[in-house]
Amino acid sequence: MALITHVNVANAVNEIYCCLRNKIVKLDAQQKEQFCKGCKMFAGSAAGYERSVSCVWEDLRTVNNPHVVLDPAQEFIHNQIRQVPPEGPALFVYTPRW
Repeated sequence: MALITHVNVANAVNEIYCCLRNKIVKLDAQQKEQFCKGCKMFAGSAAGYERSVSCVWEDLRTVNNPHVVLDPAQEFIHNQIRQVPPEGPALFVYTPRW
């Protein structure tokens, strides 16, 4: 699986999708200091975009690289979908031994 650069551009109310926290957050000094600064996915500000950050992580979805995110709500929704492996989910059967 390839590492994908996610360019998270803040919306009109300065929100982005944060993969680390798996939620929509305000892109402010507190977010950058408490979360972005120590995050292994954080890759700095996004060149060419005001009010943005770049994050690099393995994305299971089929997206462009870089993947530019303009709508944090849509990105949040799309990141809640989990793919089931082709062989299907693991099945555990409990058989009591009486």
